[in-house]
Amino acid sequence: MNDETKLMLRKAFAMFDENKTGFIQTDKLMGILGDLGQSVDPDELRNAIKETDLDGVAESEGKINFDQFVSVVGCFMQDEDDEAMAEELREAFRMYDKEGNGYITTQTLKEILKELDNKLSDDDLDNIVEEIDEDGSGTVDFDEFMEMMTG
Repeated sequence: MNDETKLMLRKAFAMFDENKTGFIQTDKLMGILGDLGQSVDPDELRNAIKETDLDGVAESEGKINFDQFVSVVGCFMQDEDDEAMAEELREAFRMYDKEGNGYITTQTLKEILKELDNKLSDDDLDNIVEEIDEDGSGTVDFDEFMEMMTG
């Protein structure tokens, strides 16, 4: 989680910690997550709260501190980030898969990698492609591309 996101969460937490106690009520979390653009299943939210409730305060008093808040919200925001990244990668893949075959050639992959990092040598590119194209088909499908791009 980057500093910008943490600052946004700090502000959100402060808004809902009206009495400045260092805690917010767990029953406000669904609304807060909604304000942050996250649609959340109530059961998933309860489970996320339970996982962070090391001191039992969330269960006994219905409130969480900032660190717990970041953990709970992070569970749901991470999914969103992953989904957004997958969608961006899917779009990038489609751009290079002009015929819509469901794959790109390893030569095209080398061109993409060269654009992303012009310091890569031809040997580096060959090694990367060899690792990705395990079956030696000369093509890379979206799953292989996604795995390579997300590590």
